[in-house]
This record gives sequence, C-alpha cells and structure tokens, in this order.
Amino acid sequence: MNSMPQFTQQGTILEVTNLCKHFPVTKGITRRHVGTVRAVDDVSFFVRNGEVFGLVGESGCGKTTTGRTLLRAIEPTSGTALFDMGDGNGPVNIFELAKPELKQLRRHMRMIFQDPYSSLNPRMNVRELIGEPLVIHKKTASRKDLEDRVAKALNTVGLDPSYMRRYPHAFSGGQRQRICIARALVLDPRFIIADEAVSALDVSVQAQILNLMQDLQEQLGLTYLFIAHNLAVVEHFCDRIGVMYVGKLVEMAETEELYAAPRHPYTEALLAAVPRSEPGPEQHRDPLTGEVADPAHPPTGCYFHPRCKYAKEICREQRPEFVNIAPEDAPPHHVACHFADKLELAGVAADR
Repeated sequence: MNSMPQFTQQGTILEVTNLCKHFPVTKGITRRHVGTVRAVDDVSFFVRNGEVFGLVGESGCGKTTTGRTLLRAIEPTSGTALFDMGDGNGPVNIFELAKPELKQLRRHMRMIFQDPYSSLNPRMNVRELIGEPLVIHKKTASRKDLEDRVAKALNTVGLDPSYMRRYPHAFSGGQRQRICIARALVLDPRFIIADEAVSALDVSVQAQILNLMQDLQEQLGLTYLFIAHNLAVVEHFCDRIGVMYVGKLVEMAETEELYAAPRHPYTEALLAAVPRSEPGPEQHRDPLTGEVADPAHPPTGCYFHPRCKYAKEICREQRPEFVNIAPEDAPPHHVACHFADKLELAGVAADR
C-alpha cells in the first residue's frame, strides 16, 4: 500500500518538486522527432498558505507554462505537485489525479489570465461568464441562486450587479479584469494563479487591480501564485519571489532579501532595470548583453553563462545545483550559481 504524500515544509499549500515540461520538435509530414524544447526544466518551489509567491523572468522563461501545468491545462512531462485542498485529508499529487478528482481540484485552484480581452467570450454576457463555473460544478440550485451568487461576486470586485446583462465589449480593460477576477472567485477557491494579471493594463489601472487583489487576499484568506515579468509590480505585492531563466529557477528568497542582496547575476541584472519611484544618485550598471538561450538548444553548464560577466570555466562546463545558502536561523535563500557565496552583487532597497 502506497503511503500518503506529505509536505516537506510546514504551513504549505503547494509544493512543486522537479517539475519538467518538454515539448517535442517535429519535422516533415511524418512528424519526425528532431528535438525537444525544455520549457520547464526541473523546477522546485513551495508556496505557504496565505502568502503571495511571485514567479518572474523574461518572456519565454517558462513562467506561464509552469502555472498552466499546475492546473493540468498542460500535462507535465515529469515531477510532482502536492496541493492541500483543505478537506483534512492531506495533500494530493495534482499530476496523478483522475478527471473527477481534477474537476474537484479546479474548484479550489483557479486562474486569472493575462489578457482580459481574449479570455472573455464576447458572445456571453457577464452573468453567463461568471456563472459558468457554478453551472459546470453544479453549485447552484436555481436561476435566482445563480444570479445572486454572480451579483455577490460582482460586488466583491467593485462592480455594479446591474452590469450582469452586459457583454464584454461594453467594459474597459480594468473592468474586464475585474470580471475575470470575479469568475475566478465565484467558487470560493483557496489558491489563485494570476498569470500576468496586470501587464495588459494601464499603470493607474494596474495599481487599482493590485490593491483589489490584496484586499481580497485579506478578506477571503487567499493564496496567490503571481506570475509576472515586471519586478516593480512584484516588489509591492509578493512575500517571496522565484526568478526563472530558460525554464529553470535560478534564485528564490523573501522579497526584501532578494531585492537588497541578490545572489545570482541574472537577478542583479533584472533589478538594475527596475525604475525607482524615489529620485536619488544614478548608479552605473552594465546592461545585460546577449540573447536569451534557446530552450531547444540550451548551452552547456549554467544556462546563463553566455551573458554573465562573472562566468568562469566551471560555469561553462558544470551545471550549478539549486541549493539553500542561507544560515540555519535565517529564511531560506535558494540560488543556482557556483559563486553565490563569493560574489558581491548590487541590490536595491525594497520599495514597498
């Protein structure tokens, strides 16, 4: 008899171990296999109950693929993902769930998509859009019950319930994203995957949506996996941050620690590009040069070494392990760099 899976960290709601998602590259009418795109390559992280965990990196680094794999919108190649559905039975391995159990999981784990324009069906009105999850999961007893729950969801995100008869074209980008958030919340989930939830919005609207998400977290006890490429946004919203590069996590730490004392050269380069809200003396930092590595043909050794000004011969030959370098009495600080304990990298004060 197999033992029940268990978390290795206390107070955890999600724990991902050695997650891989590889896409085959085919050629010709016979679809001959000629290569593999390593979109997510041996990624491990955990999310504590009630926190906001940020996943950041350049476009194409595997952030969105990671999020969609956790919901099984994309099937993983390998790895485990333990999730606590709050039923008292302990965590379940998402990647081993059958379809009925997967449907149950998706009541507790919901997603907010990047583009509020393409993620809403223009042929459905707001009542149908927000009420659809309730219908699929059979959570309403009558039409009035459905409308009452849709009205409650609209009130929660700051929209007038009278809007439920309107169609998506009648709303601004910020209002559409509020509708997307209401749709994600209507089933009372425990965990929200927010995939670039504010990147398509104007800066002023971004602040409104982030404030709304923070308020909802406090009111409803939500946990977020917040996927983004804008470190200025992540800085204000996330408790901990994981930095991805070409499908791999290269650094993971508490937000203040990561900003003040980065231990990976890629994190240092990302932080150097973040505009500061407070004026001060200019700091000269060398811009990051070169192109992002091809996940179908990654370089040997450390994937970042062709762009790293600190790279040595070992970086070209040997892949660094993703290990915790923090002292025993300090919060974990994981990094994948051969010289993490030797480099003096420039950080910034967390502007939260």
